[in-house]
Amino acid sequence: MPVLVITGTGTEIGKTMVTAAVAAAALAAGRSVAVLKPAQTGVRPDERGDADEVARLAGPVTSRELARYPDPLAPATAARRSGLPPVRPQDVAEAAAKLATDHDLVLVEGAGGLLVRFDPAGGTLADAASLLNAPVLLVAPAGLGTLNATELTARELKRRELELTGVVIGSWPSEPDLATRCNVTDLPEVAGAPLLGALPRGTGTLPPADFRHRAPAWLSPRLWGTWDADGFREREGEGEGTR
Repeated sequence: MPVLVITGTGTEIGKTMVTAAVAAAALAAGRSVAVLKPAQTGVRPDERGDADEVARLAGPVTSRELARYPDPLAPATAARRSGLPPVRPQDVAEAAAKLATDHDLVLVEGAGGLLVRFDPAGGTLADAASLLNAPVLLVAPAGLGTLNATELTARELKRRELELTGVVIGSWPSEPDLATRCNVTDLPEVAGAPLLGALPRGTGTLPPADFRHRAPAWLSPRLWGTWDADGFREREGEGEGTR
């Protein structure tokens, strides 16, 4: 898995935290890691972007942005409004492939969901994943409404013949409600792929040393962690919560 594309079912659901956790776990396992953010939107030139945040939390990764746009919009729209060149899927694939020659793992973090547009031609993160023939990790929210968006994304990946490695819950609440507990069982079913982790809510506020120490416990061995899906389901799932 030299390149892993990380997407989400929407915005503000924990993609950057999951990217940082995967990077930290892979580093702890002795891998060299690069993080590629194709299009950073909604951030001024002097502000930290998502790739910078991953590096702050995860440790010594190579981080790269291809473009940065000030408006907090979809990349194609933000590029148009700023008058700056858009990012194309080919640009993403070429940059990721180049990073892969010098790193064991390249994490490509998208903006928003799988089909958010990069350029006026309608190029998306899914197109970049196709060019790379790279597996995709899907970050989903925990609560009500997540099943529909997760299944739609999974179906689109299947239609494009892209591998869905699994699903990670981007923010697990300290007191999950019934829908959230049920989703532990239902998410992998609708995705047709395993649940590979769950990050506790608020992980981004941890000191970097604590984040790096804890990250492997949030992710399954498939993502270089120690998280156990069955144990999590027994502890947090609907059976435990409704007894």
